[in-house]
Amino acid sequence: MGWVGASVALGFAGLAVLAVCAFKVYLGVRRLGRELDRTRRRLAPRHSALNEELRILQETAPRGEARRREDGVRSS
Repeated sequence: MGWVGASVALGFAGLAVLAVCAFKVYLGVRRLGRELDRTRRRLAPRHSALNEELRILQETAPRGEARRREDGVRSS
């Protein structure tokens, strides 16, 4: 009967460890989300400026060139 109590206690201890780890992961994901939002806000003006520049370049490009690049800039 002592083994049953010990195994139940170890099971609860294991669950407690998993709960602590899950909470740390949750905090890390929240922190990462905030960092991504901050980075997105910082890059938004530059992204808009690049899109505007791309639009201007496509409008001033020769007709054949503009048709080939209708889908925008592709990175390698």
